Order: sequence, then C-alpha cells, then structure tokens
Amino acid sequence: MPVLENKVIAVTGAGRGIGREIALLAAREGASVVVNDYGGSQSGEGVDAGPAAEVADEIRAAGGNAVANGADISKPDQAASIVADAVRVFGRIDGVVNNAGIVRDRIFHKMSHVEWQGVIDVHLNGYFNVSKAAANHFRDQGSGSFVHFTSTSGLIGNFGQANYSAAKMGIVGLSNSIALDMRRSGVTSNCIAPFAWSRMTAGIPTETEQDRLRVERFKTMSADKVAPLAVFLLSDEAKDVTAQIFSVRKNEIFLFSVPRPIRSMHRAEGWTPATIASDLKPAFKSSFHELKTSAEIFSWDPA
Repeated sequence: MPVLENKVIAVTGAGRGIGREIALLAAREGASVVVNDYGGSQSGEGVDAGPAAEVADEIRAAGGNAVANGADISKPDQAASIVADAVRVFGRIDGVVNNAGIVRDRIFHKMSHVEWQGVIDVHLNGYFNVSKAAANHFRDQGSGSFVHFTSTSGLIGNFGQANYSAAKMGIVGLSNSIALDMRRSGVTSNCIAPFAWSRMTAGIPTETEQDRLRVERFKTMSADKVAPLAVFLLSDEAKDVTAQIFSVRKNEIFLFSVPRPIRSMHRAEGWTPATIASDLKPAFKSSFHELKTSAEIFSWDPA
C-alpha cells in the first residue's frame, strides 16, 4: 500500500528541484498534493505560474491528484492560501513540506539590509506562515506532519551566507518548538538538510580547486535522492519521529546532534574575567569546536 494513501500534502517551492521531486514522489505514494511555487528567480525576483502548474499537470497526467498554488510564502495571507486550497479542493491537510527558498549571498561586511531581510522573510518567516496556517487543522484532527528544510550552511557554516545561515538555524529552532508545542496533538516536526545540485547550489563559486571539486560533488547528488526521506517523515511510519535533524547526501542519510552541554566547571567563590582566563579557558579549550565550513566537514565523495 502506498505510504501516503489518502493523505493531503502541501509542498512549497515545488515547481523545481527538491520540492518538485518531493511533490512527484508524494503523489506516486498516494497523496493529493498542493504544488506551491510563485516562480521567482533564485534571488526571489519575478513571478511565474508555470513551474507549479507544470508539476501539477504532470501529477494529474500520471493519474494522481494535484492543484497548483502560486502564493508567496513570505506574505501571511498568501501562505494561508496554500492550506486553504488543500482543504477546499481535497477536504483536509495532513502534511506540510517547507522547502521554498531564495539565496542572496554576500560576504558579511558587504551584506545589505535588503539582502538580509529578503532571505529571512522567505525562509524563516515564510516557514512560520505556512506552518501557522496548518497548525489548527492538525490540532483539530489530532495528527499532522511538518518537514522543514534547513541547511548545513546553518548547522555547520559557510562563507558569504550570514542571512541564509541565520534563517536555516532559526528553522531548526522553529521545528523544535513546534514539536514540543504540538506533541500532545499528535503532530510531528522534523528538519532535513539536503545536499543536491539545484538552482540554490548552482551559484557556488569555482575560483579555487577546492571550490571546483565541491561543485563536481554536488553535481553527482540529484534532487530525487532527498525525496524518499521527506515522504517517509510525512507518513504514519514516522509518527514516533519528531524534533530530529536529518541530512541527505546522495545515498547517505545522516542524523545530526543538537546542542547540549558538554563541559562544566564550578568555582565556589564565583568567577572573574581573570579567573575565567586562567582556569576556565584552559580547561575548556580542548572541547572548543573548530571553525569549519560544511565543505570541510563533508570532504569525501558522496556514496
């Protein structure tokens, strides 16, 4: 039996790339799908109803059920239309995939407020907007699944992406809070940090040999490899999986740790800047994490 039989799933940013592959697989697994994409450029400019309509048409041509939605998730009223379309057309909403995104990369000291705000508005505010629209439906029916797309640019780090990294780390906090607040209602909330060649990664610079090798690795990691994990997390098989952070890298799936205390030190008379320097810093220093980029952590060829 298909794992999403009789479920209704909304996928944002589903006109291209990872979102498209999730929408197609969800439909093949029995779901009715709201295909959301406002069709903007990689940096968020312009509007094009074509990509969402094409994916919805492809699903229907294969015998599935789908409706296209062109909402801009950064606008609360438009984001709410995604869930409204699910309920209007298919009668309910069972899962939300927050995948839509833009990039406006710039080295931090040159980043403008416009570049900062635009990325935060789509990724962090947009994911909140769509999730909030679905939350009461999930609560009323006692079930529902959120799958939010984060990034190793936030979890680990990357150059020139302070806006994107901050938003993607914020999404982890959002997901965890949803998982806590909605656990009693039978709602799950998880994150995926994908590795895949798409418009979002096509702008990686290739000025150095290391950069060139990184791009070649990305080109071997297709978007369809990410979809099975997202679909699993939307299914009843994942009812006991929540507040987790996964990553997909070709045929590899990783589970990320979350911040927890790793060292402590007590001083009965309290601390001063001088004693922190003389006692605490030497004791803690071996446990400080190294400043590295995602590419340095994931340095081997994808399997």
